[in-house]
Amino acid sequence: METKLIAKNPTAFHNYTIEDKLEAGIVLSGTEIKSIRNGKANLKDSYAIIKNGEVYIVGMHISPYEQGNIFNKDPLRDRKLLLTKREINKLIGLTKQKGYSLVPLNMYFKGSLVKIELGIGKGKKLYDKREDIAKKDAERRIRQQMSQRGQVPMGH
Repeated sequence: METKLIAKNPTAFHNYTIEDKLEAGIVLSGTEIKSIRNGKANLKDSYAIIKNGEVYIVGMHISPYEQGNIFNKDPLRDRKLLLTKREINKLIGLTKQKGYSLVPLNMYFKGSLVKIELGIGKGKKLYDKREDIAKKDAERRIRQQMSQRGQVPMGH
């Protein structure tokens, strides 16, 4: 089945070490779907919580649909994620005992359905983030040096 990316969470891999991923459906209204089709969704600063045995995404922004008038919902409302009981119980165990966080990574269309890729991970400490930045910076400098050397004729 064809997938089409709608939105990514730009800070997810920077702030968390993602150890596992899970696909979930999401409950949306008709005007929200139309807004998403227009590319008006944002996962930045969003996270998932477990409340009363159900999983909700909090902080995901879906802009109101221009022609939606009275049917528009609150752009930042909590939205229910659709998972099996078994998956929810596994998530409850991981978040309560091991201190994992549930982080939305991507939102995409799978056929005509909107899906959320949920990451299960631990928050990174500040020194971990600095280490990652330093590693990426070093790799970028090495790539630049390699490409410059590839362009300079040998023997000069």
